Amino acid sequence: MCELVARTGRHQQRYEAGCRLVAGCIPFKYKDSEESSDVKSERIVEVLMINSPSGPGLLFPKGGWENDETVEEAAVREAIEEAGVRGVLMGFLGYYHFKSKTHQDEFCPEGLCKAAMFALLVKEELGSWPEQSTRSRKWLTIPEAVESCRHPWMRDALVQGFSKWHDEKINTGGELPDQD
Repeated sequence: MCELVARTGRHQQRYEAGCRLVAGCIPFKYKDSEESSDVKSERIVEVLMINSPSGPGLLFPKGGWENDETVEEAAVREAIEEAGVRGVLMGFLGYYHFKSKTHQDEFCPEGLCKAAMFALLVKEELGSWPEQSTRSRKWLTIPEAVESCRHPWMRDALVQGFSKWHDEKINTGGELPDQD
């Protein structure tokens, strides 16, 4: 049984200029290449995606940013609630606009959303989490994730946001911490 409880309801939801504000992340980890050689093995980036209870395709954890938390706290909370992972936010990937068919309300009748997305280095996978009864998680390489991604805006966050951010970190000698 999971001790954590997912937040529900919309009474604390943030809005800006008719858009519902959303926070999310692309959880990632490193896996050593299975090709062994005398040279240090290459680390492969894997991202964690979750299923959607409302249809096919995979998603990254995201949800409403509430009045009593920072956008970073909301992104971390969504990773725990929806994907059952804890980690460290490593970088802001950008804002992504989309239209939600399922989250239209009096403050946002057209369902317009603005998502702040972050890179989250996973440090712990929880054995139980609040939404485990409706969501499963799956680790994928970036090419696999691009193919599996349900929403075009999430694909953009992965390719234009996460991959670009990660490549810049590596190419500029930026520090990416160890998994441990």
